Amino acid sequence: MNKRELVDAIVEQTGWKKKDAETGLTAVVNAVSDAVAEGDRVQIPGFGTFEKRERAAREARNPQTGETIKIKKTNVPAFKAGAQLKSYVAMSKKDQAAFRKERG
Repeated sequence: MNKRELVDAIVEQTGWKKKDAETGLTAVVNAVSDAVAEGDRVQIPGFGTFEKRERAAREARNPQTGETIKIKKTNVPAFKAGAQLKSYVAMSKKDQAAFRKERG
């Protein structure tokens, strides 16, 4: 699913105008990105947690030349799925439909 398809799904579920759905999605993505970049954890109960993790410096090999190279330490974004998302993904299509109906 790409951004356009996600915006269409939001429009379908909410009845919002396409422009409003795109603005809302962009606002959420920007807010999560900014918070994670600052080192904050963004936790959405039932969905998951976004956070910044530090990847240690290490040595690696260039697969084309076999040369050893040094890779600097860096910060990377990470996502850990919540229990509700994990169980939803593991459900059958029939159970997912029933869950969505129950959830509203």
